[in-house]
Amino acid sequence: MKPLLNTLFVTTQGAHLAREGQTVAVHVEGDVRTRIPIHTLTGIVCFGQVSFTPFLLDLAASHGVSLCCCTEHGRFMARIQGPISGNVLLRRRQYQASDQEQQAALIAQALVSAKIANSRTVLLRAAREMQQSQETASALDGAALRMRFIQDAVNKASDVDILRGHEGDAASLYFAVLDHLITVSKDNFFFVRRSRRPPLDNVNSLLSFLYTLLAHDYCAALESVGLDPQVGFLHCERPGRPSLALDLMEELRPVLVDRLTVSLINRRQIKPSGFRTLESGGVVMDDETRKQVLIAWQQRKQEEILHPFIQERIPFGLVPYVQALLLARFLRGDLDGYPPFFWR
Repeated sequence: MKPLLNTLFVTTQGAHLAREGQTVAVHVEGDVRTRIPIHTLTGIVCFGQVSFTPFLLDLAASHGVSLCCCTEHGRFMARIQGPISGNVLLRRRQYQASDQEQQAALIAQALVSAKIANSRTVLLRAAREMQQSQETASALDGAALRMRFIQDAVNKASDVDILRGHEGDAASLYFAVLDHLITVSKDNFFFVRRSRRPPLDNVNSLLSFLYTLLAHDYCAALESVGLDPQVGFLHCERPGRPSLALDLMEELRPVLVDRLTVSLINRRQIKPSGFRTLESGGVVMDDETRKQVLIAWQQRKQEEILHPFIQERIPFGLVPYVQALLLARFLRGDLDGYPPFFWR
């Protein structure tokens, strides 16, 4: 369990939440692990097998504290809110910000800048740490340098369409050299270009699957703080499209998904035989490979990092929830700007 930004995250399986006076008492195996005054919280998020008493619900509802239930792996299930709720006001501000070009561009600018910065960090780390040829290292350094120029242009842009163009240019440079990060089984694991719906090779199949998992995590995080995952600032709105989740996940795509994909291949944790090509040309994983990827995904999410804004050590898997909370605080007016996630 970990309190972050006035939200209590309960990840310990078998934990039980109860009311003790004006505090939330967290019981694990019969022992009280912590007590947190209810007035210090704005939300409680439970992952997996976590139970709570009706009296705790009454305490939370009377203080306007929401209680969100997710699966152990982060899929949103339900959100319990008392009769007094600020979520309507929060969502109204979200919709207003989405409709106001200047504010939408301000948020989109932060997201695109962070994505490019994190993509550059991935390439520069690979150029330093991997045993590459001089030609490969130069290609990675050169792409990172050109992306830096694009990032400078992003920081000066104030139009969402222009920001989308810069994001596309940076993504083209990044994906053009991503294949250099793959060092083994090049006959079976190679990356030429990004292909979706369907993915046309083994690497794109891995990327698409993991991007879907990351999008689900962001949808759950946004739901848990009362934001609407459908209404974003960078991605265009379409029926059924979680535009805001796609917006926020841009920050983590290179550092969480792309690095995990490369790691799975280079460490030979997955085999070429675990993929098959359908009649449509799309490439899919078999059940055993999918299971191995899911295990690696959960393990990676448990790794601790120092969050650059709140300056606390948290599991990687909680970053979407922290970013959702920070966005909600910005929309409420508690922060001067949305602080994106920059990976160091």
